[in-house]
Amino acid sequence: MEHNSQANVFNATTHEVENQSYALENYNAYTSDVALMEAVQREGGGWAQDDLVAFGAECGDSERIKLGFQANANKPVFRPHDHYGRRVDQIDFHPSYHELMNVYRTQNIHALPWTNPGAGAHVVRTAKAYLNCQVEAGHGCPGTMVFACVPALKNQPNLAEKWLPLITNSHYDPRNIPAHLKKGITVGMAMTEKQGGTDVRANTTRAYPVGAGGPGEEYELVGHKYFVSAPMADVFLVLAKTDSGISCFLVPRWRPDGTKNPIQVQQLKDKMGNVSNASSETELRGALGWLIGEEGKGIKTILEMVSLTRFDCMLGSSSGMRAAVANITHHCAQRKAFGKKLVDQPLMQNVLADLAIESEASLAFTMRMARALDNAGTDSHEDNFMRMGTAVGKYWICKRAPGHAYEAMECIGGSAVMETSIMPRLYREAPVNAIWEGCGNVQALDVLRAMHKEPESLHAFLSEVKKGKGAHKGFDQFVLGLENEFSNVNDMEYRARQIVEKMGVAIQGSLLIQSDNQLIAEGFCESRLSEKGFAMYGTMPKGIDCKAIVDRATPNVDWLA
Repeated sequence: MEHNSQANVFNATTHEVENQSYALENYNAYTSDVALMEAVQREGGGWAQDDLVAFGAECGDSERIKLGFQANANKPVFRPHDHYGRRVDQIDFHPSYHELMNVYRTQNIHALPWTNPGAGAHVVRTAKAYLNCQVEAGHGCPGTMVFACVPALKNQPNLAEKWLPLITNSHYDPRNIPAHLKKGITVGMAMTEKQGGTDVRANTTRAYPVGAGGPGEEYELVGHKYFVSAPMADVFLVLAKTDSGISCFLVPRWRPDGTKNPIQVQQLKDKMGNVSNASSETELRGALGWLIGEEGKGIKTILEMVSLTRFDCMLGSSSGMRAAVANITHHCAQRKAFGKKLVDQPLMQNVLADLAIESEASLAFTMRMARALDNAGTDSHEDNFMRMGTAVGKYWICKRAPGHAYEAMECIGGSAVMETSIMPRLYREAPVNAIWEGCGNVQALDVLRAMHKEPESLHAFLSEVKKGKGAHKGFDQFVLGLENEFSNVNDMEYRARQIVEKMGVAIQGSLLIQSDNQLIAEGFCESRLSEKGFAMYGTMPKGIDCKAIVDRATPNVDWLA
């Protein structure tokens, strides 16, 4: 009996689980994000406050968060043929992915500015996408394709009249069937090829007119595409050559007669991030399509789409930063080390505050660009600002995201590298937005191109920057230095990254100053613009109220109180 009693002691529970944080879930992702709520009001989206509060609760719900993990744990699977050998090009997704896509559509994130145009429509759409991507980023790619294709398709009225009602419809239907049998359809994009990549003028895919040819008429496309975004889509915007040069086409997955259009997926891309979403290599073997706009004007046409997809890259990177900050501040508010909560330790406060400022600065820039989109076409200043700001934002915000994700992982420690944590996913997603839709060099060169061909875009950008002058000495000196960069026209291509980096920091500083939040503006300017600032996160200079910044960024989780 004594022996058995001793055995029971040894087999008893070895320890109590303590000093471990609880998962960030069952909270309101919108009302817990003070910076987002302020930005929505500031940029003209306040009319959607109730809707955003409701959606914020959904995005913070544990069941919704679980869908994000499931969609990433179960990658899409490609089936080229059916059981009987017929070519189907079917891509199968986990049910969680479809649930997330359905939310994206029913929340009208794919089409809100097109179906409900007006003041603040892009701002509200951006806020919703920002919240949604914190749950799961991969399904945002096909959502972006649907959102971004609309301006390009409007270049061809007869096609727009037929296809836009299906594209903007809130109904999600993932079935691999002809588009005319659906209430709502999805859109993909096929631009790049092996030999050229970003240099689409090197494309070799050819388009041959079925009849007389011309805008809105039928062509057949033959060639390959090395990166096809959303190959499971119902219809694609595709670049191909005609006798007049690179042209843009609308190519459906199925022909109007119900037969399979010969768009043949070769393989899915095995990506490091964005794994819930499918990307593919694809061949076009006489695929039927319709010309959008004029022959030889395809790059100009599709750039209207690319401008919006680049904006969504800014949005996605900003969203990832917020997801990281929300999770690490939540963790550090619970976790103790050396007798004190991490959040109360000065050095950790320095790191957390630095990361929070980066996140808020990226959000401010993104939301200001959303307002520019709302004013596009009616205000030439906003058009010009958007032209320059999109390229600068795509470069700078997306460049900052990978380092931000890595530093955030360190705040949690060993648990952050486990796949049960969201942090590895945020880390793998971070480079995607920087590379897709034109990597850093492409964006930097685009800024130079805009400066020379559309100098009014630089004037508009600098006028927005100067709105922040007079509030901080370091900011004023930084802006002066930025202006001096443009006075030296020598070796500008060599210095392009340096110039664009300064432009990105300057506009973020200006926007934070204008937001009237002295706490964040002072922290940003002192750490990013003055000589006291350093490159690494966690090197905030003295005099910054890091605790207040961290408190502002920490999600409010009622059940944890």
